[in-house]
Amino acid sequence: MTTAGADGVTKVAVIYYSGTGNVHRLATAAAEAAEKAGAQTRLRRVPEYVDESLWPEFDEWTRAWAENAEATKDIPAAAVDDLDWADAILLGGPGRFGLIPAPLKHFIDQAWPLNARRGLAGKVMSSFTSTGAPHGGQESVILSLNNVFYHWGGIIVPPGVTDDIVMAPSNGNPYGVSSVSGRQAVPGRLAENVTDDNLAAIGYQTQRVTEIATALRRGFAAGI
Repeated sequence: MTTAGADGVTKVAVIYYSGTGNVHRLATAAAEAAEKAGAQTRLRRVPEYVDESLWPEFDEWTRAWAENAEATKDIPAAAVDDLDWADAILLGGPGRFGLIPAPLKHFIDQAWPLNARRGLAGKVMSSFTSTGAPHGGQESVILSLNNVFYHWGGIIVPPGVTDDIVMAPSNGNPYGVSSVSGRQAVPGRLAENVTDDNLAAIGYQTQRVTEIATALRRGFAAGI
């Protein structure tokens, strides 16, 4: 399926927050997959809203956090306009105690005026995450992001069990692609626990999102 709709190319926004690089690597793979599928793509980083590490006493994590911030500083910061622009939105962030991380929640809150004027209704939406352990709240984070999509009136497209890659041993989550980052962030070795299967799965999820968004746009343009 191509992405040439009746009124132009399908637009995909990949918006993410990443502390030490794991979600960044997934988001980058998602943006590459969207471009490969023929979409016009925006990769946007949700910045920190504090000036220093949340855990400065944890030296290795803090150095990894600073390393990731330096490596990603040239990626444009996410804005509500990116949500407004997109036909399809992939939203990702790490799990913090099974919850959406605060910077990502802060960004979501800024979308209230856009949502109030129904500017997000009917867009295709999907989510992804990374946690420190296999049972570190992956499903909780994904479902929390999906709860946001419900309020926005989005059309949620999960990977589901629709391709073998979703059920690879390091994936196994039909709600949204998830990676296991490990319990420690090691400077100089960021995102090394994001597996090739994780990257293939987020690529598949993004392709599925793009194809469905394109099909819906064509249907809407035809008055279906």
